[in-house]
Amino acid sequence: MKKIGFDNELYIKKQKQHILERIDCANGKLYLEFGGKLFDDYHASRVLPGFDVNAKIKLLHELKDQAEIIFVISAGDIEKTKMRADLGITYDMDVLRLIDNITKLGIEVNSVVITKYTGQVAADAFSAKLDQHGIKNYFHKPIKGYPVDIDYICSEEGFGANPYVETTKPLVVVTAPGPGSGKLATCLSQVYHENTRGIPTGYAKFETFPIWNVPLKHPVNLAYEAATADLDDVNMIDPFHLEAYGETTVNYNRDVEAFPIVQSTLAKISNENFDYKSPTDMGVNMAGYAIVDDDVVRDASEQEIIRRFFATKCDYRKGKEKKSAVDKIKRIMQELNISPDDRKVVNIALAREEETGVPAAAIELEDGRVITGKASELMSASSSVVLNAIKAITGIDDDLTLLTPIILEPILAMKTEILGSRSTILNLDAVLTALSVSGATNSLAIKAMEGLEKLRDLEFHSTQMLDSSDESVLRQLGLRVTCEPIYPSKDLFF
Repeated sequence: MKKIGFDNELYIKKQKQHILERIDCANGKLYLEFGGKLFDDYHASRVLPGFDVNAKIKLLHELKDQAEIIFVISAGDIEKTKMRADLGITYDMDVLRLIDNITKLGIEVNSVVITKYTGQVAADAFSAKLDQHGIKNYFHKPIKGYPVDIDYICSEEGFGANPYVETTKPLVVVTAPGPGSGKLATCLSQVYHENTRGIPTGYAKFETFPIWNVPLKHPVNLAYEAATADLDDVNMIDPFHLEAYGETTVNYNRDVEAFPIVQSTLAKISNENFDYKSPTDMGVNMAGYAIVDDDVVRDASEQEIIRRFFATKCDYRKGKEKKSAVDKIKRIMQELNISPDDRKVVNIALAREEETGVPAAAIELEDGRVITGKASELMSASSSVVLNAIKAITGIDDDLTLLTPIILEPILAMKTEILGSRSTILNLDAVLTALSVSGATNSLAIKAMEGLEKLRDLEFHSTQMLDSSDESVLRQLGLRVTCEPIYPSKDLFF
């Protein structure tokens, strides 16, 4: 049975209550800068076992009568076709996806603000597409001197030059497909406009990590540093909070560095109830209060850091990441006295490869057993270990063959001889398709297929980097994948 370290129901209850209290403090209207992912927050669910991957959107659903959403996207990101690496889609397409999903839940989407606009053609095209779908959208141009020239920013030539987005609900959630989109500037611009219209309005920030009321060097906060190693974010004690209240809280460097400017800007444009004394004051995150088993959270966070270490090493090997990111995670692991050896599947997969002389993979089952598989003339190590794992999960004897060569060889022949594939083995997608088709005549195949859904959240390690097809299927199955930073061949095209 999976151990739980986080009470999701308690979290949503406390978080909702705290946001409503903050709305009251703002005299009835609050702009909430909403960081992180609205849907599918798998990082949070991995480091806080028990956290619902869709907890944030469920929270907003509970607040739907009081809330509306403004999406923010940078014109530069549209122009550069910036991608969400986890989904493989561009930021502008992600905004459309999020609008679809949120609207279906009955949560009101107010509009889209396209920030940092300087006439980008792609941004114009995106605006036209939004118009065609009846979605209100606005352009915000860069403001001279932002964010340091506060007098100019808080004037008719600064925020006043931005179009005013008319809102009606007491809670306005401002979110974006990724960092650097302009959420803060959009919030402050709207607070300026609301207050100049005589509507007392405040600002707050919602970020899950770092968790402000757990220790600075707690693994859950260090896991956030590992996850953002490419951004070079650093957790730190909030010096403003310590000075104002004598209390030690945790924030991250960018918020601490920006606080004096944000504080001065808010003092100029918002009501007196929002005299924030620290970045921690600005936040509304209640996740720390829902941790119910600290040991479970610590263990889960340490495992996440090790997974990030492998992922970053592979990205560095592919030329997608800097060595400094690898070194940073290595230092975090040294601080916690953990190593790749603490990930159970790693050494078992490596031992299997050494024993057989071919690439291997391992999966740790929920009961603690570790199942291995190796590459063969017909299938990849990923395919082999998944078949072996679902046999173990469903109680099928390991000696029984689920897929015989007579089924697999024609598929491989079509792949290489007709479709011209250079790969001479079947990947996981093809093997699972063959397994599902075999179910028509093979009851064992049907039984084995029932084990696929039980692979979710299990640990997987490969002794070499996976091709994109196998990696995609493994992630769709919900496996927590790591790989050795070794190419499967000497080919440059991988």
